[in-house]
Amino acid sequence: MPARRTVNEAVRVWWRELDKWLLGLAVLLMALGTLAVAAASPAAGRQYQVAEFVFFQRHVVFQLLGLGVMIAASFASREDARRLGIVLAIGMLFLLLLVPVIGVERNGARRWLDLGFSLQPSEFLKPGFAILLAWILSWRLRDSSLPVVAYSTLAMAVVGALLMLQPNLGATILFGGVWFVLVWLSGMPLRRIGALVAGGLGAMTAAYFLYDNARYRIDSFFAGGTAFDQVDLANRTLLGGGWTGSGLWLGTNKMRLPEAHTDYIFSVIGEEFGLLMCAVILMLYVAIIVRALLRLVDEDNLFALLAGAGLATQIGGQAFTNMLVNLGLFPSKGMTLPLVSYGGSSTLAVALTFGLLLAITRRNPFLEREKPGLRNLFDKQGHARQEPRA
Repeated sequence: MPARRTVNEAVRVWWRELDKWLLGLAVLLMALGTLAVAAASPAAGRQYQVAEFVFFQRHVVFQLLGLGVMIAASFASREDARRLGIVLAIGMLFLLLLVPVIGVERNGARRWLDLGFSLQPSEFLKPGFAILLAWILSWRLRDSSLPVVAYSTLAMAVVGALLMLQPNLGATILFGGVWFVLVWLSGMPLRRIGALVAGGLGAMTAAYFLYDNARYRIDSFFAGGTAFDQVDLANRTLLGGGWTGSGLWLGTNKMRLPEAHTDYIFSVIGEEFGLLMCAVILMLYVAIIVRALLRLVDEDNLFALLAGAGLATQIGGQAFTNMLVNLGLFPSKGMTLPLVSYGGSSTLAVALTFGLLLAITRRNPFLEREKPGLRNLFDKQGHARQEPRA
């Protein structure tokens, strides 16, 4: 009986502190994603020469597992979320080192490990990397002399180098975006931010000249080619259903679309459910980002603010990149739509990301305390105010 009472009390505390809007938005996205994969499954089945609805059946299992992972992670305290993120980052970095050596190659890229099941370490590294960077950058409140930006830049350089070995330009850009946002939020002066932007543009230019994969995708986007043909077909599929769509399983363009259930799921949604449904999907991601930022805007814990912002940036950045590719406004990146696209490790990784975001944004609504927010974490010169020492 005492054990049951303890569990019930933990659930009551969790439910009281949880941001139910964020959870509801995530569950709604997962429900719409299940419907979208059901629509895309016949096209994927034809492409891979399997039964029409095998991908839909697997997706339902992954979504249920993902929902369990999300709920379990949201029970973590901020300290536990920090520990989990750091351990996850270190573990996935180790596995990322093994990918070029023993990884499985698919479609010209070596990104997966065969461990009895297929695992893409970079997917689980995403939430761990955001939390690891937030932890490193929050050190400056303890000692403003620590070169935390240099440490975080070194971490980004290591991750970027390992990803480009696969090659995985899209993930490298996404990780770089998370790193930039967190460095900016940590209080970096505008002059140094400008230098970082210039450095990022230089790195992109170097990637174009030094990496065939980056050059191929960019050239194909601007001058035509296989990748461009895929994006063009995705764009025509997206617009094929008009505002209201052709109806479930009535779309025809999707049957010729490669990776209709993963990279180009947004186009399938447009053809079968219409541009209005695409707008709903877009607004759901915007609502998730805005809601997360509203929970963080008056946060007085620098680590929590940075970790929450990093996780929201990772989710939003991946979603908007996928949608821009489907619209033909961005080169193909091989990036899925979070919680909507079919996927095994990617679905579980995004669910874990949402769960950690829910854990970090948890608050006790009855706890009365002053919330000075980010503006009082730094002085007017952008230097960190020292935390009082015991």
